[in-house]
This record gives sequence, C-alpha cells and structure tokens, in this order.
Amino acid sequence: MSRISITPLADRVLIEPMDTKYKEGRTASGIVIPDTAEKERPEQGKIIAVGPGKRGEDGKVIPMGVKKGQVVLFTKYGPNEIKVDGKEYLIAREEDILAVIE
Repeated sequence: MSRISITPLADRVLIEPMDTKYKEGRTASGIVIPDTAEKERPEQGKIIAVGPGKRGEDGKVIPMGVKKGQVVLFTKYGPNEIKVDGKEYLIAREEDILAVIE
C-alpha cells in the first residue's frame, strides 16, 4: 500500500475528523442510536498537516495560528471532504477553525 503525502496550501489545514457524539451507537449520556439514524458531520478533529500561511497585502506570509497535532473545533459546513486510501479527511481554511481544545 502506498503512503500519500498531503501538504495543504496557503492558510489551509488537513484535519482527521473525530466523532465525539456517538461511540459504539450511544450518545455520551448513554442513549442508544440506531444504525439507521443519520449522523451529522463531525465538528472536532485532529490537525494532520498545516499549510505555510496566507500571504498578506505586502506579499509576506502570515504564519498559521494552529499546528500539527492540535485538536480543534471547526465550523460544520466550512471544510471540504476528501478521501485518501479509504480514510476520510477534511481540508479547512484557518478561519473555519473556531477553537483549539487543550
């Protein structure tokens, strides 16, 4: 199996989504969710790769405020979904990231 390397461009980040709402068909409070229930898109994930940053009006690169390995909250419909080697990832702009979870 070949390993694909993805490097985001400009102010984009590659995020591995984390499904925090449902674990093994149950919510955090223990309510059982049937397989037929539509699960919403995750809003939390781990940053896998970070682009160099956005260019300012002066042409200089503005460094990113997030880094690889951080767990973040992001807007539900901002990121683009991609699939690499059967695994789903999201590519989002830095402005789509709402917070870093520590």
